[in-house]
Amino acid sequence: MQGIRPRFNLRRRKGARRGTSPATAALALCAALALTATACGPEDDNASDKPSSSSKAPAGGDDQLEIPGDIKDRLKDHGIDLDKWKDGAWKDWSKDDWLREAEDYINPIIEDLWDSDRMRDADKRPDKPVDNDISGDEGVTDPTPEPVDAEPVKTPYHESAPEAGKLFFDGPDGSMVCSATVVKDPANPGKSNMVWTAGHCVHAGKSGGWYRNLAFVPSYNNDGKSIEELQGATEEEIAPYGIWWTDWAQTSQEWIEQGGATGGQGAPYDYAVMHVTPEKGGSGKSLEETVGSALAVDFNAPAVPEIESMTATGYPAAPPFDGQLAHSCTDKPGRLSLGKEQPTMHRIGCTMTGGSSGGGWVHEGQDGKPALVSNTSIGPVTAGWLAGPRLGPGAKKIYSAVSDKYAK
Repeated sequence: MQGIRPRFNLRRRKGARRGTSPATAALALCAALALTATACGPEDDNASDKPSSSSKAPAGGDDQLEIPGDIKDRLKDHGIDLDKWKDGAWKDWSKDDWLREAEDYINPIIEDLWDSDRMRDADKRPDKPVDNDISGDEGVTDPTPEPVDAEPVKTPYHESAPEAGKLFFDGPDGSMVCSATVVKDPANPGKSNMVWTAGHCVHAGKSGGWYRNLAFVPSYNNDGKSIEELQGATEEEIAPYGIWWTDWAQTSQEWIEQGGATGGQGAPYDYAVMHVTPEKGGSGKSLEETVGSALAVDFNAPAVPEIESMTATGYPAAPPFDGQLAHSCTDKPGRLSLGKEQPTMHRIGCTMTGGSSGGGWVHEGQDGKPALVSNTSIGPVTAGWLAGPRLGPGAKKIYSAVSDKYAK
């Protein structure tokens, strides 16, 4: 699969409309792609956060994205019409036009878009709530596990769970959050820029396409401050290891074709791998070097009855949680089957809620070291348990494809 990585950054300035004149070398197609960034409206639930259907953000606010007319004109000089590119789908969230295929993925960096206030206030989740009993008529499903209370991760997070972090992105209903994990890159040992999350945290499934402005923050709110203490927090306090933008993402074709917002549709294939790059260039170090760790991914985990425990980690954001603090649950996994023709999922007792989606599930690998074996995909509205896909050949194929794409 081929993708284009635009290196044209739009800078956000407080109290001013977003937008800047591009360097002359940034014109042509890369500039056109970079301008696909969505407008970002107010953060409260009563405000419209949907992108404009025109190339200029609506008036009435001082925190909007505007594509300067001179840029559009100069791009047209190079034969590029933003209104015609992909039939205008770059600016449209409708199901018919929303960019959804693998080759459509674009995510240009917008510097300072995810400032501390916007990260703190991004509390919507691409939830996948399910009923307590969604097991299929056939296949192996173990008894529903007893709820396990989510425990706060010990602070500072970087010392207890350095691979874990929070994922931010924009969808048609506003800014949203998930959780994610730094994983090893076979092609770049010790220097990984790869992150694992859920498919529904990068792509809306059959109802839509790729989300926008995806950015990963390792050890988000590292010191575990309350939401009140985070008012006016600096970027160093809330993102001490930087903000890492996703320059490539892949999820399963099954998720793209089957994935739904509720009912567990596509859940056995609900995984994704991202490649990231630092927002502001950084020190030249990789993500793995920056955080000091990355998890191996186990695609050949033992059968569930042989695994004594799994630990799921994430940033639950739905009540009674507020999304600012990392939590984890440890339980002996059981099996959940949604249908005879679909892979059996892992399931554990856990009271984490929406926002923990995409967070890594870890067990002891064959070498005795922690390894990622799944990610949070679904859980009931009552928040008594979580389920995650079993990672097999399909997941490994995606993981290898992302690694190979950035092999040096």
